[in-house]
This record gives sequence, structure tokens and C-alpha cells, in this order.
Amino acid sequence: MADLEIKNLHVSINGNEILKGINLEVNKGEIVALMGPNGSGKSTLANILMGNPDYEITQGKIIFKGKDITKLDTTERAKLGLFLSFQYPSEIPGVSVANFLRIAINARRKEKISVLDFRDLLNEKMKLLNMKESFAGRYLNEGFSGGEKKKNEILQMAILEPEISIIDENDSGLDVDALRIVSNGINTLKEKTGMGILIITHYNRILNYIKPDKVAILKDGVIDKIGNHELAAQIEEEGYELSIGGQNV
Repeated sequence: MADLEIKNLHVSINGNEILKGINLEVNKGEIVALMGPNGSGKSTLANILMGNPDYEITQGKIIFKGKDITKLDTTERAKLGLFLSFQYPSEIPGVSVANFLRIAINARRKEKISVLDFRDLLNEKMKLLNMKESFAGRYLNEGFSGGEKKKNEILQMAILEPEISIIDENDSGLDVDALRIVSNGINTLKEKTGMGILIITHYNRILNYIKPDKVAILKDGVIDKIGNHELAAQIEEEGYELSIGGQNV
């Protein structure tokens, strides 16, 4: 049994079916890349995995660590060890990065972390992502550049150490240096914690730094093809129309 199982998942929004029978597995310790053209349903899948109530599951199940979480809310899924790095993180004026992260980690722990222990943990993780200590005092995502927002998402992942992380197009808007730093952070976290990662992307460029164990191609709401990391390079060279096999796997 996989750590995260998506079984025959059908999802609609406002009566419009977007996902039409998704089957996909993600295990701890592996990286699965989900690729596909615009409008194929990639971000919809990310949102529904974390329990976004704007989407309706009309058929199928989401199983996490052997438990059916299809009807659980976002908070309960996060407590179990799921994490979503947002494509467009929200600003929260008046709440510092440090305070937000301390609240988040305490929500997952049975015993609250002390202020000193949290400060040490935060400094350790910020060094991993080449972030200045002053960053922790800034209001969450307020006035952040695109790269800073994406680094902050990975910092959250580093602090929380989830069992399965869903990274939704974290490479969008990043320059080469920021992409390398974020990718190195993701690789290091995976190696140190053994977390599983579902990374959602349009392009192969982040996969030049993060080598996936498996690549799944999503088109028109179904998985058309599953392969190894070479499939991502084929997509980059040939495009989706020539590369996909037109078969739900």
C-alpha cells in the first residue's frame, strides 16, 4: 500500500468536471513529478489533496497512510503529515514569518516547542535556504518578491517536516539562482527526512535539479502516461502533443 493513494478521483467545480478518474501513488522517500499543459487539472489536484472546499469530489478516494482522508478538512490533513506549497501564497499583514511558523509547528505537535528551541530550529532551516535572519521578522509574504515567496514556502516545509509534500509550480517566477537554492533545499529535506514529494510543474527546468523517480503526464483530467525522469526531457523536446500516449494509466 502506498503512503498516498489517489483512487479513481473525479473532481468538479461549479458543476464542471475537471478531474476524470485520476489514479496516482506517492511514497515516502520518492519524488513524483506531475506535468501537463495549462488547464489539464494539475493545480486542481493539488488543492483537492489538501481539502480545498471549493472543489467537489464526485467519485473516488484519497488514502493517506492507510486512512481514507477524502472527507477530512485541511487542518486534519496537515496534522496527519500532508503539506501543500502554494503556487500563489497569500499575504498575511501583521503576522511575522516566525510567528506564523511557530503557530504552524505547534498545531502539529503534542507538546509545544519552546521559544528558544524554535528560534534555533528556524535559524537552522533558514541557513539551509540561504535566508537572512531578518527575514523571520517580516510580515508573511507582504512585499515579498516571487523568489522570496517560494523560498518561504520551502522554509515552511523544512520547519514542519511533513511526510508527503505537494509542491505546486514552485519554479514559476524564479530566476536561475533562486531556482537552484530552492531545489537544493528540497533535495536536502528529502534526503534528511525521507519525505515523499509530489512536484507539479509545466517545465523540465526544475527537474534538472530535482530528479524525479516517476513522471506522470496529466491531460484533460486524466493521467495519459507515466514514465521515469527521461519522460520529462522528452516533453521538453517534443511537447505534450507528441509525447503523450493518449492512454489513461
